[in-house]
Amino acid sequence: MKFENLLADRTENMRSNAIREILKVVSQPGMISLAGGIPAQESFPMNIMNTLAESVTAQYGAAAFQYDMTEGFMPLREALSAYVKARGISATAEEIIVTSGSQGVLDALGKVLISKGDRIAVEAPTYLGAISAFNPYEPEYVRMDTDDDGLIPESLEAVLRAGGVKFVYLVPTFQNPTGRTLPLERRQEIARILEKYDALLVEDDPYSALRYRGTALPPVKIFAPDHVVYVSTLSKVFAPGLRVGFCVAPELIRKWLVLVKQGTDLHTSTFNQALAAEYLSGGHLDHHLPDICKLYRPRQEAMLDALEKYFPDGFKWSAPEGGMFLWVEGPKGMDMEPVYWEAVARKAAFVPGKFFYTDVREGIETMRLNYTMADAATIDRAVRILGEVVAESA
Repeated sequence: MKFENLLADRTENMRSNAIREILKVVSQPGMISLAGGIPAQESFPMNIMNTLAESVTAQYGAAAFQYDMTEGFMPLREALSAYVKARGISATAEEIIVTSGSQGVLDALGKVLISKGDRIAVEAPTYLGAISAFNPYEPEYVRMDTDDDGLIPESLEAVLRAGGVKFVYLVPTFQNPTGRTLPLERRQEIARILEKYDALLVEDDPYSALRYRGTALPPVKIFAPDHVVYVSTLSKVFAPGLRVGFCVAPELIRKWLVLVKQGTDLHTSTFNQALAAEYLSGGHLDHHLPDICKLYRPRQEAMLDALEKYFPDGFKWSAPEGGMFLWVEGPKGMDMEPVYWEAVARKAAFVPGKFFYTDVREGIETMRLNYTMADAATIDRAVRILGEVVAESA
């Protein structure tokens, strides 16, 4: 039977996530991977997992294993209300939706908001997972300019002034892939522009808790609360395999997101949500987060030091105050995909930056490096290999 004839038209816009395909290659024995955006297993609070599970079963019994509300397990939503309040966002438990990872929010937003041909404004570069979530709904992407401080507000205004944009997608803090963070003044200016043009922003914030230096910055949502869907996750500060994400959205959008989730998975795992509720409400995150930052800070410093030692002139890189990624830019026109394959042959891997652009002609001279999955000595060795390869290629 020719099953190809049964596929929906939208599958033409669905492609394998390039990074997931790269990770298949870098799983080879002996490979040092600076490619994945994956939390280190050492960052998981394994020492309290049994305690959390025992507390969940003692407190909730069989209810922790039963079907539950589509909007989310109420004890977790109450804990998340306090969690986002600490970030400056005022949201009641009823205003929070729990999803299967933040990726679940992005897909649901695509289903609710995007009709074929709708214009979606994204940074250049932007998060590949968002593109994967939005692509099946057949949008047209509108590119916004960035610099070392992230999105340039004037570019956002020019895009919105031109009209026809359904929503804006933005990762303001320790952006994936660049690690860049919008300064406070830009956040305020972006909020002013959103209100001026009555535009909607999807603010994706998975990394802001991973701050190693500097001062925390408020989400854009607090400056334009009625114009922002705030999306976040516990994957980077608890355990990604539990798939616990959440959002705070304006009322009408929130209602539609619930309807979409009813048709997708009914609700996120009740037991996993109960674990997350205990983790937050019991103060375990407050205790454990400094340990995560203590783990990642020296790894980031090791990568920055190694780039300085091993990369040739003509290259520059970001130096973020937190997050999981560094962004490297080589000489204009240098193609990092052949560099990638040569580096893999020498057992060191990264992600070519061009995969994070909606225009395939952009970003060929860039690379994304992740430092969370390897210790400092291993990072130094991998960057030395990359330095040798790029020097030869340049």
